[in-house]
Amino acid sequence: MTTNPTSIDFEVPARPEYLSLVRSLVVEAADMDSALSQERLEDLKVAVSEAATNAMEAHARACLDDSIQIRCTLAADRVEVHITDRGSGFYPDQVEVLPEPDDPTRLEYERGLGLYLMRILTDKAEIHSSPDGTEVCLIMRLPMNNSNS
Repeated sequence: MTTNPTSIDFEVPARPEYLSLVRSLVVEAADMDSALSQERLEDLKVAVSEAATNAMEAHARACLDDSIQIRCTLAADRVEVHITDRGSGFYPDQVEVLPEPDDPTRLEYERGLGLYLMRILTDKAEIHSSPDGTEVCLIMRLPMNNSNS
């Protein structure tokens, strides 16, 4: 296990055809030196996909041709993924509250589960947004390993 955090940084064009690349790179990076189970890696993949999709859409709305930045940090106790865009930002606490996913009226809404999924699939999802862009930090805690030899 990594005692000093190791980071892998990359950027991709903010276009949907790069979404599968983002998912693959993050999962491969997270799987390199972590104790995340396959199930938790799949959770991370979905959360990263939602955050990257939101970042790409923010660039499209702002007519930006810039790339989005991704940093995957492996530490002894967690995996962190930061996804940063340069869109116009938003205020997470002002996002329209939609019915719960199991509410039948939820079927009337085609979108709107991204933030919810990021929050339930990770141990922590932090969103920092301003008019200059948004950074989403997704944190997956690693299981404690008591074999300190």
